[in-house]
Amino acid sequence: MAIQLSCASFLGVEGVIISVEIDISRGIPSFNIVGMADTSVKEAKDRVRAAIINSGYEFPNNKITINLAPADLKKEGTMFDLPIAIGLLIESEQIEVEDINQYLIMGELSLSGNLKKVRGVLPIVIEGHKKGFNKFLIPYNNYKDCSMIKDINVYPLSNLKQTVKFLIYKDMPKYYFPVEEKKENSESNLDFEDVIGQEATKRALEVSAAGGHNILMFGAPGSGKTMLAQRIVSILPKLTYEESLEVTKIYSVYGTSNYKGGLIDERPFRSPHNTTTEIALCGGGRNLLPGEISLAHNGVLFLDEILEFKKNIIQLLRQPLEDRKIKITRNSGTVEYPCSFMLVAALNPCPCGFYGTNIKPCRCSDYEIKRYIGKLSGPLLDRIDIFTYVNPLSYGEINSNIKKESSSEIRKRVENAREIQSKRFENEKIRCNAEMSQKHIKEYCAIDNKTSKVLELAFEKFHLSTRGYSRILKVARTIADIESSEKIEEHHIIEALNYRKFINNEII
Repeated sequence: MAIQLSCASFLGVEGVIISVEIDISRGIPSFNIVGMADTSVKEAKDRVRAAIINSGYEFPNNKITINLAPADLKKEGTMFDLPIAIGLLIESEQIEVEDINQYLIMGELSLSGNLKKVRGVLPIVIEGHKKGFNKFLIPYNNYKDCSMIKDINVYPLSNLKQTVKFLIYKDMPKYYFPVEEKKENSESNLDFEDVIGQEATKRALEVSAAGGHNILMFGAPGSGKTMLAQRIVSILPKLTYEESLEVTKIYSVYGTSNYKGGLIDERPFRSPHNTTTEIALCGGGRNLLPGEISLAHNGVLFLDEILEFKKNIIQLLRQPLEDRKIKITRNSGTVEYPCSFMLVAALNPCPCGFYGTNIKPCRCSDYEIKRYIGKLSGPLLDRIDIFTYVNPLSYGEINSNIKKESSSEIRKRVENAREIQSKRFENEKIRCNAEMSQKHIKEYCAIDNKTSKVLELAFEKFHLSTRGYSRILKVARTIADIESSEKIEEHHIIEALNYRKFINNEII
């Protein structure tokens, strides 16, 4: 009679419960794994065989069939090693475990029987908890992945022998996660008080952070665009618990070496190089892993010198910026990842970088400048809320001793604005002004007749698109929130209009 154990896999950032069925019967000795298993799962045969023998047990010399159900879902990864090994030992009557169905078991086995860390434990535990499991057997090095989930019994184990001993004797209490000291933010040494001048750009970044708006900075080389962008995380509000859980699930699935386990409580800051590929940016590949835009979820995606990226790479951002999620479809399957990030981009105004400045004469022809800027299509520019020019600094500004505003002071205003938005969207499925739809704009961005006349004049004079019109209202709403104003005033609209100026002061 076949025995059944519970394991799990993940699809995107969601866990999927997998039933591991083991049958040992008479016949020519063989070991088959069925149920749409990929190469890494099928290779479990050799790992499990060696682990069982090297742990002091006997490997059954019979016909072995392993079924991973549901059979129509592709299985990948190495987390099925441990449940397969335990199932073989139970089915061959080497051990007896009566309550095996109460456990969700996962782990990769080494040839010596030790348990290795696996990817995706957090979404699996969350899904298992929803499905009624509260006992989880996991590799010891994965224990931090579950530290934020309450009301579960986690048993981190080091090897196959220890797992068998626990299942038989129940001699291990559930794991109690130690209270860890708060992690230091890797960006904590970056502060806006270190930035000389650039008050207009700092204000634009503050508005951007307060409403979660996409922003593009342009200016001559060395004017401080990268320096400013690197400090934007220091003025963003802390992640809420729900946001932290979303980010942590993505990093748990991705399995990056930078993720050491536990809840991620700092907003991600991703800065891919301009040689990045489509798969690295958007996700995919053989295992359908998340890309940079998903790793930046609830944080910042910074594209330095955005025009140095290939044009087709830049255009890939259009749909994720609008939908805040990305669906990846390949021959191996389809997954959907969240990617609600704040885009921060920087560029030079021309190939040589000095167009429109008095630092050096520009050496570029009009054709070269148009071709260079042309990498940014109209639809992509429409998805950017704020444009800000970063001025080259004069000697007087560089040599100034005036004390600059710190990130903590700016962050207080940003957090106050986000708190207003949190209350406003309490019953909505959005979190900040940048996520507002047309329905929300009509409800929360109403303006009086005087203010409407200003916007109407700008709309007709500069031939604004419908999306550009909506962006202006969203930014104006954020500026009003920073000032704790219930109504959008005329000066809020004027400031928002100024943030639509791009090259040559053209309103877009």
